Amino acid sequence: MTDTALSRRRFLQFSGLAMASGLAGCTSSMNTDRFRDETRPYFRNPALEGRPEYIDGRQPTSLYGQTPPSGLLPESSRYAAIYGQVFDGGYQVPAVPYQQIDARYYRQEVESPFGERPGTIIVDTGNRFLYLILPNGRAMRYGVGIGRQGFSWSGRGVIQWKQAWPKWTPPDEMVSRQPELVKYSASNGGMPGGLNNPLGARALYIFQNGQDTLYRLHGSPEWKSIGKAVSSGCVRMLNQDVMDLYDRVKGKAPILVI
Repeated sequence: MTDTALSRRRFLQFSGLAMASGLAGCTSSMNTDRFRDETRPYFRNPALEGRPEYIDGRQPTSLYGQTPPSGLLPESSRYAAIYGQVFDGGYQVPAVPYQQIDARYYRQEVESPFGERPGTIIVDTGNRFLYLILPNGRAMRYGVGIGRQGFSWSGRGVIQWKQAWPKWTPPDEMVSRQPELVKYSASNGGMPGGLNNPLGARALYIFQNGQDTLYRLHGSPEWKSIGKAVSSGCVRMLNQDVMDLYDRVKGKAPILVI
């Protein structure tokens, strides 16, 4: 056997050992579940969203002339945990069928599109998003349902106080429109907190110039309303999302509704 052939054989042997060693190192430090989680793909479905995104006034395109994929998988195991069943305050909050909700309304941390200081809440009524501004140019974004035309409110205010499993007291104007609600009026003590309460698991109360605006950020079991204009002025969130927001908001947080 020539020296060249022997050297080539030794090279292949050592290469095979090195490759096997490298593969063994990969498999020993990465289990299947972790690998799937860390390599999970991201996408955007323009047909589901119904509108393109724009960057610097121009619509981005792929090689096929369509909006390039981005976003979050609706079947992500992470969201199964986020929107799963929760036991809180003696109540069993049902899981949300999040796969049936437009994926852009899932809770997620994003780059902040606003110049407001950290701790500020911004409700973008046009896009049905609520942002809590975080440090370092980031924001936590939630999908919301907003007030029907004619009942919406906008402006700057402050979250004067917040409450877990709040009592609901419909304003007199609402009672006059819906007389069946008189049993929950202020004079009758309102509706106690609970799973059937319209304010859901949490409520954050918006004040302006020291006065109660009568508008709230609150939870709701009506997951189909997220992304729509259906409420009587208040900003509604999934119960799991409003619980998360409630824990993040400290003190009298400023709020801007646009």
